[in-house]
Amino acid sequence: MPEWLEVTFRTLSAVTVIFFITKILGKRQISELSLFEYITGITLGNLVGYISLDTDTKWYLGFLAVFVWVAVSAGAEYLTMKSKKFRDIVDGKSTILIENGAVIEKALAKERLTIDEFLEQLRKKDVFRVADVEFAVMEQSGDISVMLKNEYQPLTANALGYQISAEQEPRTIIMDGHILPDTLQVTGHNEEWVQKELRKLGLNLGQVFIGQVDSKGELTIQTGADSLPKAANSNPKDQITELVKRLQDDLMMKKQLATNDKDRLKYQEALDQFQTAMHAYQKQQ
Repeated sequence: MPEWLEVTFRTLSAVTVIFFITKILGKRQISELSLFEYITGITLGNLVGYISLDTDTKWYLGFLAVFVWVAVSAGAEYLTMKSKKFRDIVDGKSTILIENGAVIEKALAKERLTIDEFLEQLRKKDVFRVADVEFAVMEQSGDISVMLKNEYQPLTANALGYQISAEQEPRTIIMDGHILPDTLQVTGHNEEWVQKELRKLGLNLGQVFIGQVDSKGELTIQTGADSLPKAANSNPKDQITELVKRLQDDLMMKKQLATNDKDRLKYQEALDQFQTAMHAYQKQQ
């Protein structure tokens, strides 16, 4: 066999073996490598290079070494799932960097994290002031998780006392001009319904780049150049109603977050005056 053909055959064989090995070891091999997995990846890369290019008569021993490393790696993965102590040794432990709003200098030194690097990681979390952070921890992967103080956390429906229904995942039923039957069946619709909705929008199936059914059962379309259906333009009265609601919610939120009775009373007075003015405005309409 010519040497170039042998190298080609070995390389294809090695790529195939590594592909199945990666599938066996799981997606975590790609997304979040532990120290042991990092070492395994480097070693497997070297072994594959040996299998592909070393043309001596015992090149097949490289495959044996690969399978030994895979067995060790799979065994280590199993032990990390079953044993907390072994997991702490292999993956390490998370480190608290900020607790009760105070930066722990010893923790930064332990992780060999400079202040500049720490501030950069916070900025990646959209945090630009350290004083806004209540708690921060460096995970085993090296990523930093941040919890803001209550007063700096994003406003939620729960904070305003609203009960809202659960949002369901939109289902993609059309992709590249083709209907996905399995996903369509999950939505409870059929192809006849899809064609009917497309006719309402003046489209045919081949013009659809992405089609999704949302939690309300409505079909939304991306053509690659446009988004359909177009949002309806609300009239001025609807816009005023929406603005009024936002202002009321803002006053209610500030009242709830007020730190003393005096401020709460001021917000309540402002809310009462606002509601009185709105009642007078509605009577004039």
